[in-house]
Amino acid sequence: MCVRPGWIDRAAVAGIGAELIDWRFKGVPAAAFGRRVSDVASLGLDLFVDGFVGPIVVLDEDALEHNLRTMAGWCARVGVALAPHGKTTMAPQLFARQLDHGAWGITSATVSQLRVYRAFGISPVLFANQLVDPAALRWLAAELDGDPDFRFCCLVDTVEGVELMGATLEAVGARRPVDVLVELGALGGRTGARGLPAALTAARAVASSRALRLVGVGGYEGALAHDASTASLAVVDAYLRELRELAVRTAEAGLFEVEQILVSAGGSAYFDQVAAVLTEPWPAGMSVLPILRSGAYVAHDDGVYEDVSPLRRNGSAEPATFQPALRAWAQVSSRPEQGLALLTIGKRDVSFDEGLPRPLSIRGADGRQRPLAGGRVTAINDQHTFLELTKPGEVRVGDWIALGISHPCTVFDKWPLLAVVRGDTVVDFVRTYF
Repeated sequence: MCVRPGWIDRAAVAGIGAELIDWRFKGVPAAAFGRRVSDVASLGLDLFVDGFVGPIVVLDEDALEHNLRTMAGWCARVGVALAPHGKTTMAPQLFARQLDHGAWGITSATVSQLRVYRAFGISPVLFANQLVDPAALRWLAAELDGDPDFRFCCLVDTVEGVELMGATLEAVGARRPVDVLVELGALGGRTGARGLPAALTAARAVASSRALRLVGVGGYEGALAHDASTASLAVVDAYLRELRELAVRTAEAGLFEVEQILVSAGGSAYFDQVAAVLTEPWPAGMSVLPILRSGAYVAHDDGVYEDVSPLRRNGSAEPATFQPALRAWAQVSSRPEQGLALLTIGKRDVSFDEGLPRPLSIRGADGRQRPLAGGRVTAINDQHTFLELTKPGEVRVGDWIALGISHPCTVFDKWPLLAVVRGDTVVDFVRTYF
């Protein structure tokens, strides 16, 4: 399968380096204030010697590049396109690297995210949500009319949604129809038509709309299961079979308005199943582009995705697996009890919604890093983390503790500027826009 990578304005991405570093950015050295991001990135600063202040969350360059290559290679091997969800990082520099590795486009969930994408010229955008806000639709219509090269598609799941979208777009005189995918949901899931009859009804409504164009079907399996048990995998497979059937029945009804049908699903936990089902042979005459929307792979983690990602699951036969690229560093500020250390990091800095941070190693006053022999995080407050120690003598006030992160999607939003490192050396910065 040959898929043309999406597009991003490289000059706009390069322009990020011209922004001045100042007090808005956590953790950076005060000596960097007033200097351009690109200039500071070129200095080869040491994370622990050159004035960075904790807590610090960093991206490991080698793990990051490994994950980008691994996912791109896997998608090419199994025959799927990739439109990684940008909500994970909201970092145009990382979007550019994903596109460099062959991504078809970038996925968005909100209009505010989409506006960031368009500030950097990104196309195509797969909007994995229903878009029914009249103000947002008016803005989108102007964006589409102003840029004939901008490719956009979104989801729709009800006749009411179709009618609202159509009425708003017709009222503003939109010159280009908005491409849509009918979304199939499931009981207990999120959005999406409940069952094939409801989905086909929505598809017929789209086909009869002058302001919309039916280009595919979509869904999201990740809300239906939360582990890699046999029962969970069976639930996901059954849903994907129904999504496939929706595509076939919609095609048989002659409702699609494009030659190549988009069929999209795929979070970061079950994308192997998505690929397996959507790359099975389609009926004669159906040209299908299967598109994954997995996004967390770019950073991976030491928690939820470490346990459920297809390229990390126990027993995976894949030749290459993801590596955690996010690391947090926090100093020990207090040892008020024999088996307790308080770390200078909290909910403002790291994720806690899908598991607590995992202590990995210690960097002592001598600058040497060694594994943490015994310890676990038991609680996290706004600005403090509780580290329970089984060997109290190995941790002292002033030591730095490296922490692995669970669920990268709720880490990036806490850091408008992330240092990218090789070892302890800063080699770049990544700017996020949440």
